[in-house]
Amino acid sequence: MAEIVLNARPRTIKGKQVKALRRQGWIPAVLYGRHIQPITIQVEGKELQRVLAQARGGTRLITLQVDGETHLALIREVQREPIRREILHVDFQAVEMTEKIRVEVPVVFVGVSPAVERGEGILVHGLTHVEIECLPKDLIESITVDLSRLDRVDAAIYVRDLQVPPGITVVSDPDELIALVTAPAAEVLEEAVLPAEAPEVEVIGRGKKAEEEEEEE
Repeated sequence: MAEIVLNARPRTIKGKQVKALRRQGWIPAVLYGRHIQPITIQVEGKELQRVLAQARGGTRLITLQVDGETHLALIREVQREPIRREILHVDFQAVEMTEKIRVEVPVVFVGVSPAVERGEGILVHGLTHVEIECLPKDLIESITVDLSRLDRVDAAIYVRDLQVPPGITVVSDPDELIALVTAPAAEVLEEAVLPAEAPEVEVIGRGKKAEEEEEEE
């Protein structure tokens, strides 16, 4: 797997002045870790876009070069402008190769459920990401889930059923749902059955339905 390298510069500009920095094509960022003091940095916008595409949501290590020093890091947070989705700030976490890290990785579905293919049920998705723990060298980009195991209605795959390589520990709740085949809605709903002899009910009056008060934010 090719190494991902990103060059960065130390950053002295902070606060409201970072807007001017962005206009010049630079993105403010910070590098932090257990064994280093936080370093405010800036990265070139186009290079950052390239790295984000390669890093796939923070599941790959990045070789971050800052002022002649090299740090292995993960992308921990990308802040974006809510409308235009432009990158505003990035958090990098420095890692040590001898210390375990926790990362969220996506669940990737492959195959087709035989029950769904036969039209017996519909597929319901649960978690899209799960949290894993491992050494940086064992980091994986995703976990594959084979839907062909779901061969009947009510068949399900939970976090505890996930298969991962040696060195990986899944730390998400083992009872969380990943995928489930359920009966179509028309089959789930049953018609109400009236009693053979329903007791007579005396209607006293037709009351008005109380209006629900709006919750104060």
